[in-house]
Amino acid sequence: MTKLSKIFLPLFIVWGAALVLSTTDVQAQANSQNGGNLGVGIMLGEPTGISIKSWNNQRSAFDLGIAWSFAGNNDDIYLHADYLIHNWIDDVEPGNMAFYYGIGGRMVFSDDPTAGIRIPLGLNYLVKDAPLGLFVEVVPVLNLTPNTDFDGNGALGIRYYF
Repeated sequence: MTKLSKIFLPLFIVWGAALVLSTTDVQAQANSQNGGNLGVGIMLGEPTGISIKSWNNQRSAFDLGIAWSFAGNNDDIYLHADYLIHNWIDDVEPGNMAFYYGIGGRMVFSDDPTAGIRIPLGLNYLVKDAPLGLFVEVVPVLNLTPNTDFDGNGALGIRYYF
């Protein structure tokens, strides 16, 4: 494990624990769909892996991704954590679809690890009368290490809320 990995891995573990423990008693939007505040599922795209979302209230949430890349070295592990703000779209089944945006961090554990800032933009759809959420997102990324450059991620996914 590289020095950078030794520094950032504990930070992502703490962020993930905070995400899971941040679920409050507030009736989040996901609760109105017969689910809970915590959603776990999969994301397909670049990268592909596990997606976790924890609603704080009807407007904000934390999300965490643990994934790998099909484009690069398959041994690379991607971790990201974001804080998201949701704006609900009333024209499409009121209360079921939201545009979201946020900010977060990304770490790629590889032979040449990278760390960067994510700015996720997406749509979130909560299935009526089911504890399921669908999402699609595009994410510009500003890599800070080892070089400063731009990158991007994108995903299509589904989560089960409990």
